[in-house]
Amino acid sequence: MSFPIVRHRRLRQSTGIRNMVRETHLTVDDFIQPIYVTYGENVKSEIKSMPGVFRFSLDRLQEEVKEIAELGIPAVLLFGIPETKDSVGSSGFAEDGIVQEATKLIKSWYPELLVVADTCLCEFTDHGHCGMVHTVEVDGHICGDVLNDESLELLVKTAVSQAKAGADIIAPSNMMDGFVQAIRAGLDENGFSHIPIMSYSVKYASAFYGPFREAADSTPQFGDRKSYQMDPANAREALREAETDVLEGADMLMVKPSLSYLDVMRTIKDNFDLPLVAYNVSGEYAMVKAAAIQGWIDEKKVAMEILLSMKRAGADMIITYYGKDASRWLAEK
Repeated sequence: MSFPIVRHRRLRQSTGIRNMVRETHLTVDDFIQPIYVTYGENVKSEIKSMPGVFRFSLDRLQEEVKEIAELGIPAVLLFGIPETKDSVGSSGFAEDGIVQEATKLIKSWYPELLVVADTCLCEFTDHGHCGMVHTVEVDGHICGDVLNDESLELLVKTAVSQAKAGADIIAPSNMMDGFVQAIRAGLDENGFSHIPIMSYSVKYASAFYGPFREAADSTPQFGDRKSYQMDPANAREALREAETDVLEGADMLMVKPSLSYLDVMRTIKDNFDLPLVAYNVSGEYAMVKAAAIQGWIDEKKVAMEILLSMKRAGADMIITYYGKDASRWLAEK
């Protein structure tokens, strides 16, 4: 046999060696746990398409937040389901809105736990779109378009109200053109120049959001979101979206979804020197859960491999419904 013989397996011989040469590491500090808050009393209702994920009313919220904090997860991402909706999503920027009230409670219980506020209107509008819409009736069907610049004014009001309530990070997910610049200016003008923006910079019009639509009751009542969310076929466009957000003042960039867009995540990581956030979305979670319930896969191993792949692709933070489980699994080592 010719010399030298390359023996790659030498560095795989034992657990100790594998641990020492491991390139990518997951820790509890990587995770952001989403929470759904809703109106009513004594509500803890499981979301059918997301086993193990619940909607909580404010009087039941502390039990969930306590568990998250005790596991050492550093941050939560809040989504709100309001009691009433209207065409402009006014409950999204109300001082006593569901997200605002949840934020105040969480910060009073656990001041060190970071509250990330999702800044969008889809959960609060009666039409389910992420901004104001202009609608017309065509052949008996409602058609319309989302108004970009008019929506920015409402998104700024939402972000400012969330910051006033105590949110540590504003996370705008609406994909309107110019949303980072508008929100940055609004926060600065209202005394919140210290609040960072975690921008949903690269958000695709994805089928993986299906369970979230059930969880947040945010299915569009007409049309779809393809006119403002990105085409899944496009990767170079992601660079333009991210660059715009960087120039407008974003502090963190996000790719959503993540599992089917690991290539995009790596491209963003290699081209921009800002923290990168992966969103391990509802459909990705639901697929693993469904297969695990059937006994077809090892849930722990598959979920952790998925999270590790996102970290390996460049993620500094991962928003994931597996945050609590993954934190427990890491503690078992």
